[in-house]
Amino acid sequence: MTEIRKIHKVRQSRSTMEGAGVKLKRAFGEDHPKLDPFLLLDDFGSDNPDDYMAGFPFHPHRGIETITYVLEGEVQHKDSMGNEGIISSGDVQWMTAGNGIIHEEMPIRSEGLMWGFQLWANLPAKNKMMNPRYRDVKKEDIPEVEVDGAKVKIICGEVNGIKGPVQDIVTDPEYLDVTINPNSEFVHSIKKGHNVFAYVIQGEGYFDEEKEILLNKENLIIYEDGEEVKISTADSSVRFLLISGKPIKEPVAWYGPIVMNTKEEIRLAFEEYREGTFVKYTG
Repeated sequence: MTEIRKIHKVRQSRSTMEGAGVKLKRAFGEDHPKLDPFLLLDDFGSDNPDDYMAGFPFHPHRGIETITYVLEGEVQHKDSMGNEGIISSGDVQWMTAGNGIIHEEMPIRSEGLMWGFQLWANLPAKNKMMNPRYRDVKKEDIPEVEVDGAKVKIICGEVNGIKGPVQDIVTDPEYLDVTINPNSEFVHSIKKGHNVFAYVIQGEGYFDEEKEILLNKENLIIYEDGEEVKISTADSSVRFLLISGKPIKEPVAWYGPIVMNTKEEIRLAFEEYREGTFVKYTG
């Protein structure tokens, strides 16, 4: 019999400020064994430019991957590898910082809503000093499939034999944007041993088999181990991110935008940043 994953914990995202003064909601931001290899998920959404226009000026990263998914609006990206472009509504930027990258992400002022997410994924010790790489994934390259009463955008991973455009990631992640119609059910297999969480972005739904509590916008659902997740709806639809990955199970030393395995590696990273030797990539 297939083992349906149970809910380990439910959290509500919290308001915070990051970058040069960007107001956002933080779903989580910690080294947690049930979230490993993921470290942080920020939800930035506002129709007031004063909340987001300060953006994220040039800053360093090392030892992690940052995944930015823009639902509404536009964000301009530049980095020390020479990459430059605009991430528009529906686009994804999957950046592997590896041994060091310096980048900026600056919102472009516009009318209406600016909304998206940034996820941080840790890298194993053997990959922390790999060469950085940048993937700009356009909306039209992200497949959307219908599964019974649900629609699934596949950024990374596989649904019904269809794979997302982001592949060959060391922590074997899956990143899905799922919408379930009212009075419908979505069942999805996830590798046993992988950690998985869901983050509700619209509507409400039941995120386990018991259907005891309706969870809604800005709820983070952390799951126990198992083989499948079962998520269903009542009279309303629900939209959520469903993200999973293979846990690394290594020591985490984390300070600001740098995540390594030891305090000494953190100290060295910031020393190199001050001395101008942080970026190793030569093209």
